[in-house]
Amino acid sequence: MAVPIDMSDLLPNARAFLEDLTENNSRDWFNANRNRYDSEVKRPTERLADAVTSWLASRYNTAPRSKLFRPHRDVRFSEDKTPYTTHLHVMWSLPDGRAWYLGIASDYATAGAGIMQFERHQVDQWRAAMDGPLGEEAAAFLSGPWRIDPPALKTVPPPYPRDHPRADLLRRKGLVAWADDLDEELTANPLAALQNTFDELSDIQDILSRALR
Repeated sequence: MAVPIDMSDLLPNARAFLEDLTENNSRDWFNANRNRYDSEVKRPTERLADAVTSWLASRYNTAPRSKLFRPHRDVRFSEDKTPYTTHLHVMWSLPDGRAWYLGIASDYATAGAGIMQFERHQVDQWRAAMDGPLGEEAAAFLSGPWRIDPPALKTVPPPYPRDHPRADLLRRKGLVAWADDLDEELTANPLAALQNTFDELSDIQDILSRALR
């Protein structure tokens, strides 16, 4: 009989594992603790990812693709040769590039929504949309309690003026709005926490859908 997979302890268990991994970041340690990783981190996260996928599919009429990022690092071109990441990241993505994200580490618990990197043809679409009424709507939403990563460009690209009222948005090549400090919510109920957060971030997905037609 299969052992039931419990999501309720996902955050504390994942953090405990990641903290231990930080102190013992070696293949020998990870291999010795692989069963712990599978039972306390990987399988509960996969179950959570499946539940979120079903919920998002019912909201958006299409099932996103879920991805639990592997813990193994690509160290071929890095000076840091530690073999494993010390965070847990999950992504649910749609064919048009919009996605939802979950990130857990020893010092953060965050969830976000948006597009990390626009496709080349989407950049011009985004700028044209931000130059118009949709840009005002985006600016209003992003003035809320969200963390937004810095824009990719230092200056406003032509033909838009440098003092454009939405210069920050025009300088972007991607946009994700993050809800931080979700420790308490994810500890209490991981699925409900993500459902509530992604609901609150639904406006940014709607704005991106209309901007990138």
